[in-house]
Amino acid sequence: MTGEQYLFLPGPTPLPERVIMAMSRSMINHRGPEFKEILYRVTSGIKQVYHTNQNVLIFPASGSGAMEAAVVNFISPGDKVLAVSIGVFGDRFAKIAGTFGAQVEKMDFAMGKPADPDAVIDRLRADNKKEIKAVLITHNETSTGVYNDIKKIKAGMADHPALFMVDAVSSLAALELKMDEWGLDVVVSGSQKAFMVPPGLSFLAFSEKALKVHQSFKNTSFYWDITAGLNYLDKGQTPYTPALSLFYGLDEALKMMEEEGLDNILLRHKDYRDMVRGAVKAMGLQLLADEDNASTAVTSVIGPANIEADTIRKYMLEKFNIVLAGGQQSLANVIFRIGHLGYVRQLDLLAVLSALEITLEKLGYPINKGAGLIKAQEFISKRLD
Repeated sequence: MTGEQYLFLPGPTPLPERVIMAMSRSMINHRGPEFKEILYRVTSGIKQVYHTNQNVLIFPASGSGAMEAAVVNFISPGDKVLAVSIGVFGDRFAKIAGTFGAQVEKMDFAMGKPADPDAVIDRLRADNKKEIKAVLITHNETSTGVYNDIKKIKAGMADHPALFMVDAVSSLAALELKMDEWGLDVVVSGSQKAFMVPPGLSFLAFSEKALKVHQSFKNTSFYWDITAGLNYLDKGQTPYTPALSLFYGLDEALKMMEEEGLDNILLRHKDYRDMVRGAVKAMGLQLLADEDNASTAVTSVIGPANIEADTIRKYMLEKFNIVLAGGQQSLANVIFRIGHLGYVRQLDLLAVLSALEITLEKLGYPINKGAGLIKAQEFISKRLD
């Protein structure tokens, strides 16, 4: 018996029973007082996670929808944009900006490595005429399991007026992010990651500085227009029909997050990363990301010699009903990714690590079976002291 799938993806992530039950409620009037209370409550809760007192809008969309919303509201056709990319989603942010007419200058860094903060800062300092209107950067690159030091890069910009726009879809509530304190101008995220809600809601947070840029920008939008979003928010509504069931789930998930405490949530994700990385190394496998910039949301493991990464994933799915993520672009069939994001427990990770050891043995990898599992157990034991 295999039962339900074990999802160890960097999104969508497993759902708590409380969230599932909350989403089963009947529909309500999305222009009525009950939804107004929910909308204001979840908007306030999201602001706390962002560490911001500024503007937040919720769109019925994936994280990529929020990325597009960021571009069409704050970047005009012809604007020069510096896009910093360390993987698939950094490339996507740049592509969206180019699609809407921005002049995109791309700074590419090797997949599996973070952006060099000094290189990015030097490029901005060289922009003597201040022609660059926005910097696009991914906080946590889901495709590789590497995060960027956005705090250092933003601090290094000093007085450069460019908007600092961050894709935090897989990092918000898994990695430290303090929007106001760090001076971030636009930050996008989504429901299907650390928020423990199904895909379908995206969050767009933006500063007053960004709002002023929007008021004089020259792009066009209908569905993503933040002016409409803010006007309707004042009335306790959304411009278009909201995904009511997902709002119910988000409302409950935010209650759970408040109960756990954001600092504890961040520590839990860090512990999961360290536990998984330690166990995988004890199995003799190589990790893609270095220690200093390893993601707390997902760990990328390089497939061992003579065993393709996708063969491992296929065996795990067929024999254990465990779903791992694969590599993308140049890392396709080179790495497999273990998600440890959102509603994941220590016992869940023990299960996937145990199954991974069995899988490796069955596929002919010379593993000292139990070494990784013991390492994980020792990590948990120390946390219980």
